[in-house]
Amino acid sequence: MRKFLPAALLVGLCLAASNVAGVQSDARQRARELADSFSKSKHEVKEKRGVRVEKFKEVRSEPAFKQNAADYSGEYEADSEYPLSIRVASGGVVEASGYEPSPRGARRFTLRGARLAGALLTATKVYDDGSTEKFEAVFINRTERERPDDPGTTEFGLGVVYDPPKVEEDFTMGRLFYRLKQ
Repeated sequence: MRKFLPAALLVGLCLAASNVAGVQSDARQRARELADSFSKSKHEVKEKRGVRVEKFKEVRSEPAFKQNAADYSGEYEADSEYPLSIRVASGGVVEASGYEPSPRGARRFTLRGARLAGALLTATKVYDDGSTEKFEAVFINRTERERPDDPGTTEFGLGVVYDPPKVEEDFTMGRLFYRLKQ
């Protein structure tokens, strides 16, 4: 019996550690998937009567994993009309509130039960009228290039994914990027 107890404890600790590693791995994978949804590329070349017109646009987004979770804290904005304030305290406690576009103007929300796992932020979004919906977002570094030889400009921010896309009246929203205000 005495030999069994230490062995059982060791097996239990190993299983718990592998479960935590599995959850972290799942969060990293989901963060990569969400970041990829903010990437796009377009390159077209048209030639007509000796005139060549080239269009190029590339946006690459990668999860922004930070060592200190508090480094995600800050004031963010989407299209300069929709602010988002995020505070990450020690221990990973997240408080956030902000606005998002809607057919009737800006709609205010707060995040309840927010959890940060690496660069992945999940919560329940609570609107002022009491309605709720799932919230899933990823902190990303987003690089935009206008030409193939352009090094591009990189912005840090939060990419919010609406799954399924939000559809109201003549308004559809699938993704929204909140950039960190400088």
